[in-house]
This record gives sequence, structure tokens and C-alpha cells, in this order.
Amino acid sequence: MNNEKIDNEEIYFEIIENMREGAYFTNTDRRIVFWNKAAENITGYKRKEILGKTCQSTLLNHIDSDGNLTCVSGCPLHHTLNDGQRRKHEVFLRNREGKRIAVSVNTLPVIKNEKIVGAIEIFTPSSLVIYDDELIIQLSNSAMNDKLTGIPNRRRVENFLDLRLREMAMYKYKICVVFLDIDNFRNFNNTYGHDAGDAVLKTVSNSVMRMTRNTDLFGRWGGEEFVGIYTIKENSDTLLIGEKIRALVEDTQIKHGDLPLSVTVSIGVAVAREEDTIDSVVKRADELMYKSKQNGKNCVTADTE
Repeated sequence: MNNEKIDNEEIYFEIIENMREGAYFTNTDRRIVFWNKAAENITGYKRKEILGKTCQSTLLNHIDSDGNLTCVSGCPLHHTLNDGQRRKHEVFLRNREGKRIAVSVNTLPVIKNEKIVGAIEIFTPSSLVIYDDELIIQLSNSAMNDKLTGIPNRRRVENFLDLRLREMAMYKYKICVVFLDIDNFRNFNNTYGHDAGDAVLKTVSNSVMRMTRNTDLFGRWGGEEFVGIYTIKENSDTLLIGEKIRALVEDTQIKHGDLPLSVTVSIGVAVAREEDTIDSVVKRADELMYKSKQNGKNCVTADTE
């Protein structure tokens, strides 16, 4: 009998490599460091295409059954990395051919010396049905986007902000929250009609969205109010972001018949703090916006401390 010592870790990796379920490991930065054969077969993505990438930078783009983009609202693996709890979730992943596959996902923490050093996600198809990507996108849009403007709605903004607040301490970056209110919107509606008011909301939304990076989010909070979440390097960047949005809106013309109309906005920008919740940081940005109203409107009040 061969008494040569067998490395248990090698055995575990061999088992996971050859099991029928898809599996991958990530480190605490959610960077994928292992991708098994079944994961290749289920998704169509080869190991060399995935290893070294972060979960959110892959093209798998998990969406849950409610239409939530889990990389925005917080994926099970991300939560497991934070608290060490096992989770089970049903999602749609997008394979290499652009089709959606329903999968059952289990996430488990990897713990070494009583410290979380990574996480494992095990996934297996839960249905033989292959969904058209466009159908899932429509589901996502209906659940997470504002019907009038087509930009993210309040629910999606809150989900994104919650994720960014939880990631802030982990990844050591800064974010700010922009609260924007269209000036004299009620008077505008009364003067030109609700169709013109709708045109204003759409035009302002599209204008600001064009300057919003993929890593940030801008959405409709309600009525004529909008909220944006932006990554910043320095607190002084808040004023630059607010002024850029303010000037962009002021220079934007709204088509209404033969009349070239325009509006202005009042903006408040708050830097997120470690102790902040969604409510606290949005409230602070809202209060700063009201200071802009009191200062004559069409201006920016920013928290640079």
C-alpha cells in the first residue's frame, strides 16, 4: 500500500473540477481564480476567458426572477463574502451565445484561520428552457427602469446605492450622491402643459445619462427629482460633477412645437460617509439641494468636507 501523503486540497480541487455542477472560486475582491469544466460547459466561456476577471466585469450579467440586475442590487456571492453565510438563489445567467439560462446558485464562504479569504459559487441549470436575452432585458427594464424616461427608477437607484455603500469600506473608494430638482417645474407644466413637462423630464434624463459613466448611476427619484451616485477621487470633485450637470441641463433645449424651451436645476451633492445609510446620505444631498433653491436656484451646493 502506498503511504505517500495525499494533499487534501488537491483532492478537493480534483473533485470540484470534475463534478457535474458549475463552480468557481473568487478572492475577497470578487476576482475569479478558479473555473471548472462544468462552468465552461454550462456558460460556453472557457477558463482562459474568465480567470482573473471580477464577477461584475464578466458578461454573465446575472438577473433574478424579479428582473433585478444582481451585480447592481448585490449578488449572493458578494453578501457571502461580507458575512460568511451560505445562500441559495435562482438567477438567469447569459451564456456565450447571448442566451439566458435559468440556474440555481449556491454560495459558500472559503474560510482560513477563521478569516474569510474568498467564496465559492456552485450553479446548475434549473430548467431546460433557453430564454432570449431580449425577453430578460425587457423584464429587467419593466422592474428597474422608469416608464416615462427609460432611466433607472428609484428602486434601482436605492439598490445601487446600498451596494456602493457596502463596498465603500471594502474597496477604499469614495462616492457622492447628487440630488437634482428641476426649477419651477409646476409653473412650467401649468404654462406649457403636461406633454411639455414630460418632454422636459425625458430630455433632462437623456442629457445627464450621456455623461454618466458605466461605473456610476443616474435615475429618477420621483416627480421632477433625480438622484445620481458617482465615484470620486477627492471630495472637491463633488462641486465639479454638480456644475457639469447643472451647465449641461441649462444648455439643453427642449422641443415643444416651434418653441425652443429650456429649464434649470438646483443641485445638492453629498459625500458618502462610512456610517451612512441610503436614507441618511440622500437626505443630506436633498438638504443641500434646498440650500441651492434658497440661493436663487440654478446652482450647486456641495459637501466638500
